[in-house]
Amino acid sequence: MNYYISQRHKLSCIILILLGALFLGQAKAQAPADPYMGIIPAPASVIPAAGYFKLNESTLIKADDPKDKAVLFLKDYLLTNRHFKNKVAKYNKKSKASTGLVLTTVGADKLPPEGYKLTITPKKITIIGKNAGLFYGVQTLLQLLPVEPSAAELLPCVTIEDSPRFGYRGMMLDVSRHFFTVPQVKKVIEMMAYYKLNNFHWHLVDGQGWRIEIKKYPKLTEVGGFRQQTMFGNNRDWPDSLNYGGFYTQEQIRDVVKFAAARYINVIPEIEMPAHSDAALRAYPELRCEPADPKAPARSINGIYCPTEETFTFLEGVLTEVMDLFPSKYIHIGGDEANKQPWKESAFVQGLMKEKGLKDEKEVQSYFIQRMEKFINSKGRSIIGWDEILEGGLAPNATVMSWQGEEGGIAAARQHHNVIMTPQTTGNYFDHYQSGSPQEPVSFGRYAVLQETYDYDPVSKQLTPDEQKYVIGTQGNLWTEYVPTVAKLQYQIFPRLFALAEVAWSKPANKNYDNFANVRLAKHFNRLEYMGYNYRVPTALPTLDTILIGSKFTFEPKSVVPGAKIYYTLNGRDPLDTDWEYTSPVTIIVPANEKREFKTRVITPKGRRSIATRVLLVNRAVMPAINITAAKPGLKYKLVKGRFTSPDQLDYVLLTDSATTPQLNSEAFKKDTPYFGVVYNGFINIDQDGSYNFGQASYTDTQVFVDGEKITEAESVLPLAKGLHKMQVKYIYSTPVQVPGQYRVRQTPLKIYVTAPGGTKEELQAESLFY
Repeated sequence: MNYYISQRHKLSCIILILLGALFLGQAKAQAPADPYMGIIPAPASVIPAAGYFKLNESTLIKADDPKDKAVLFLKDYLLTNRHFKNKVAKYNKKSKASTGLVLTTVGADKLPPEGYKLTITPKKITIIGKNAGLFYGVQTLLQLLPVEPSAAELLPCVTIEDSPRFGYRGMMLDVSRHFFTVPQVKKVIEMMAYYKLNNFHWHLVDGQGWRIEIKKYPKLTEVGGFRQQTMFGNNRDWPDSLNYGGFYTQEQIRDVVKFAAARYINVIPEIEMPAHSDAALRAYPELRCEPADPKAPARSINGIYCPTEETFTFLEGVLTEVMDLFPSKYIHIGGDEANKQPWKESAFVQGLMKEKGLKDEKEVQSYFIQRMEKFINSKGRSIIGWDEILEGGLAPNATVMSWQGEEGGIAAARQHHNVIMTPQTTGNYFDHYQSGSPQEPVSFGRYAVLQETYDYDPVSKQLTPDEQKYVIGTQGNLWTEYVPTVAKLQYQIFPRLFALAEVAWSKPANKNYDNFANVRLAKHFNRLEYMGYNYRVPTALPTLDTILIGSKFTFEPKSVVPGAKIYYTLNGRDPLDTDWEYTSPVTIIVPANEKREFKTRVITPKGRRSIATRVLLVNRAVMPAINITAAKPGLKYKLVKGRFTSPDQLDYVLLTDSATTPQLNSEAFKKDTPYFGVVYNGFINIDQDGSYNFGQASYTDTQVFVDGEKITEAESVLPLAKGLHKMQVKYIYSTPVQVPGQYRVRQTPLKIYVTAPGGTKEELQAESLFY
């Protein structure tokens, strides 16, 4: 199984084999039959048949409407990508002709919305569908073509009936943090269309740059479209102090909208309010709130509009031009992460609250959003907002985009508001790391591994069947704080966009991660290679960093990318294409009390590289148990109050408060002691001989020792004999401090995990602890 595991959880998820000889040493099985014929997203029904249809440039395309968008797309694709100059003729619905490629609406009324039926026989291809359905039938047909063109293509005979699970299937691109040109944006839209996504959420406005021309307010782009740093904020790349920016003219916006519409993709503009408005406020500072005391300016970054009549007039002027450019039913107004401190310090806002009967600043935001919604509704449009628009009361007709987690979406659905699920906690944020390896390019926050994206179900089981119907779809988001180049953009979204497409389109019963990742992705990686797109190359071994204990090991790494080569080393260095090329199973003998390292890397035909995987092979004896009689349940501990930056510092202080505890838990101390260190001592009971993997919630706040050996991320496996083993745990804690305008950093709790031989990761239980 080819999947990725985050650094935080990877070691506790590894199945450890004491003798190691069987790890990846099984004979290669035959590639499993693919019920979906390589198609992504997986169709609802695929019925293969015998034979092939021969497609070449003499194949006549017949269509009810030769000017239909799907017909024009197919003709252009065949010309541009296959060099076929196929003729298009009007389809005679009464004709009994049984050859050619037919695109028709006959029978489409019996299909679900956006559904299609594709039938390939040895003499004829028929695609039945209406509007987007016909277009999606064409996309499925094109996926059946070989990646590289030839004079004639053989298409397997099949009948496919298909339709989407959700009506909203989205992808968001942030162009404020880093700007991307019109051709670069079109490449994203083009790939969305290939995989049946139908809403392009264009994040045009944020604090770091205003990217859309507004003729009534030219300074928005003249001033707000530029900043004095290519990189900014917490980005770990070195600042360059260069003038950076860019924007789209209204003509360019119309061009992108037209390009997307030709592919049945709706473009949703996002104009942030009331916060994330620093770029606009640089251009028009009079729209800020002034503090009550002019000599005491706002104590935090003032990036929020003041809810004055001047501001509302400004935003209505902006949105009038925006709605003229975008025919989308939806206009996204943001509404997230509003630091309301400037409102608290504004005499105007405090007076507005009294005038309108608003009890707090959250209700001020609700007043702001609802007022803008009335204006947008008056133009026949609807608003989408991030889940913070729930604060203070939800606008009457708003659609909620749930990003912080699923809670906002669940709350909105229970209020009978439409919901788009796009939580940052479920693999939908494509700016997150794709693994925990330090070899990954600089990214944001947590990990969003491919399988996490694929396994997500947007319909929460917490909702009743009636409430579930308000979940209208899902979306993937690419924020670009750490995405300054097109190569990085493509690396972040591929292959996660493929997983998103299957979540949004396919029936849950048709999803199978093993088939998706290890069978169907191969052709799509090949397609990316052929098109020159960048992507994250899957690794040759299923885990990135593994420890195995034993004396003999056999490895059979593999790559799903067609034509890719695997290189390996045994000397601890990351492999290059000058190292050993894998051609047959590798067997490694480890002498007693010694270690070896086996590292692999995949390099594709065009030179794209996976990150390196590492397996540490250790041949050591089982650690004997300690013979102790009359051991009591629980642990001894010593507590000391004070600030610490490392658990190592607890070795040099006098630990005063000594007692026993039945379990490993420090939460009770936090109620009365804001800063402390604690050291637990005792024994852990091991049920059977074998290799045990230990992990912890944090390797900076917590240290764990078993029989005197420190557990680290790099080496966390110990061969333990059945019985009691000495255990020590050190933990430090400092109460998090809330800084206005910034995220609150949460202290990691004290948690220890153990994976027994052949078992799964479990938190260390109280019944295993003694002193």
